[in-house]
Amino acid sequence: MTAATWDLTALLNAADPKAGRPERHLWLVRLFEWLRHGQTDGDADGGKTPRPVLRLKHLLNMLERNPEPRERIVALLGRFWRETDLAALLADFGFTARRDLMGEVGERLALRLLPATPDTDDGAALFQLLFRDDADAGWLHAIDPDTLGRLATLLSTARGGSGQADDWRAPLLQATTWLISAIRAAAFAPALRQRMGPELLADRPFEQLVRVSEGLVDALAAGDQAATAQQATYLRALLQRCRAAAASVTDHLEAHGVSVNIVFEVEQLTARCDRLESVLDLLLSDQPQRELQRLLVRLVQLAKQRRSLRALLGRQYSLMARKVAERHAETGEHYITRNRDEYRAMLRAALGGGAIIGGTTFAKFAILALGLAPFWAGFGAGMNYAISFLIVHLLHWTVATKQPAMTAPAMAEKLGALHLAASGATPAADPATVSEREAQAISGFVDEVTHLVRSQIAGIVGNIVAVIPVVVVVQWAAWWLAGAPLVSEKSAHYVLHSLTLLGPTALFAAFTGVLLFASSLIAGWVENWFVYHRLDSALAHHPGIVARLGASRAQRWSIWWRGNISGVAANVSLGLLLGLVPVVLAFVGIPLDVRHVTLGTGQLAAAASTLGWHILAEPAFWWCVAGLAATGALNLGVSFWLALKVALRSRGITLADRRRLYAAIRLRLRQSPRSFLLPDRTP
Repeated sequence: MTAATWDLTALLNAADPKAGRPERHLWLVRLFEWLRHGQTDGDADGGKTPRPVLRLKHLLNMLERNPEPRERIVALLGRFWRETDLAALLADFGFTARRDLMGEVGERLALRLLPATPDTDDGAALFQLLFRDDADAGWLHAIDPDTLGRLATLLSTARGGSGQADDWRAPLLQATTWLISAIRAAAFAPALRQRMGPELLADRPFEQLVRVSEGLVDALAAGDQAATAQQATYLRALLQRCRAAAASVTDHLEAHGVSVNIVFEVEQLTARCDRLESVLDLLLSDQPQRELQRLLVRLVQLAKQRRSLRALLGRQYSLMARKVAERHAETGEHYITRNRDEYRAMLRAALGGGAIIGGTTFAKFAILALGLAPFWAGFGAGMNYAISFLIVHLLHWTVATKQPAMTAPAMAEKLGALHLAASGATPAADPATVSEREAQAISGFVDEVTHLVRSQIAGIVGNIVAVIPVVVVVQWAAWWLAGAPLVSEKSAHYVLHSLTLLGPTALFAAFTGVLLFASSLIAGWVENWFVYHRLDSALAHHPGIVARLGASRAQRWSIWWRGNISGVAANVSLGLLLGLVPVVLAFVGIPLDVRHVTLGTGQLAAAASTLGWHILAEPAFWWCVAGLAATGALNLGVSFWLALKVALRSRGITLADRRRLYAAIRLRLRQSPRSFLLPDRTP
């Protein structure tokens, strides 16, 4: 018989205070199942009261009318109060000792998949057995004061039966001690202590917690209400100071590199401060049953969150988004042109990048001609791309497809204004002023979109305009010097077959956009790691490095690496991703390849110059041209969309705000399409 099918009479008859611990706890689990799913005499108020609350009232009515089962249940609850570690529930539930994401994922998977045993005295473990339904918080919150009072009377009788009627504060005081110990231990850990604002630690708020809490306990024991109120006020003020000190760690991380693990520890410390304050509210309240109800509702909500992998991964995604976006916002500014001079500079940089990619094209054909094993062919191609992209970076030129993943965080930086405008300067901010700020923020963002689009168009045009003549001139030089082109006719036909829009080119181009985005993630992570570990300072001041390079050269190396670590990581990772990922996927049976618009243009130009001018009259050639157009759009579009999504998540932009932004972009496109192609003539 399942718990849901038990009627109340059978459930009351099964209550046995002399049974073993597993049986008693299992009876409590069944009791809560009956509250959720059992039968009642009907909805007395027309459905306004949640059915579990009606069943709770029905249970209390039955117990008040029937002394015999009431005595057994009071005795059972008394043993529960005496033998269960309730302080562990208040002090430990919802907190974890994990240090990394995978440890927390494993813990939550265990909660969801592994059966828990009722044979335990851990109040936190029992709580998860009793409250495992997502709707429990709702009906607990809906319990009315009268029912709360009746339930409190029953529990008070149970405590009296256990000999502890006047000692209901004991687990609360124990939980307070444990919470303060955990808060102090977390705050004194080097990772947090060294990053807190010194001015916030001047009065040593964490060190005072123990002394003030002991004073509160003494005042409670003496029954001195004035001293109790004074010590409680002081303790709450200390907790506020502790929260401020913990918040200063986040400010330090924003400036010196983000650590997901440290952010997690800060959140745990802040949550323990909040829990301690909730326990204080319960400990000192004139209506403890109402405060206990509020605390239980929060704990049930926390239990629901603890069961959710989505909540954990969503939070981690936000942290990673901020980690990457903050590091790339400044870098991305270099890829956005806002006036005619910057636009022309972008064209020149793109022309230089296209010329380098022309050489990359022939190097790729040479690597393929070697007939290497697939892995080494992919590795060779990846190194070819990486070296080419690095040369472009070091010469301060550009490859258009790298722009989107870098510029999206820079654009999201502008959205900080929208977030602030929406929240208002103060809670009482003038709605008209807030609306004006929102309009200005949205207009500024749309301006950035127009700047970005035309910058990327300039990058693509510059790359293509340069790569085509470079490839054709090299091919003609080979005809003239060696009597044959550098690219064989077989390779040329393969190019026409692989680049055509009629094949999987669009899919491969979108996949390449994902790799472009992935390289930006790697670059953001590497730069954040570089900044977080202060390697620029180490390069400038480490005795061994200074002894080898000299002080001035060490300083120059430090400045160079600080300014270029992101670019080096992005270019090397992008090259290796383009070369190796298709090979690895092919090994596991996933036939994905890369399609890069600039490299593809160079390959098509090489194929056309090998096959001769007549190829321009063939439909296959123009299908390849169409394929390159689709490749360019998908390379840029997919990588930009993914990067912008990460950047928006890092800024906390809501779905409603995103819709307003998209509508404003469409309006600008209708009103001023030229602004997306060319800069204004006036500065």
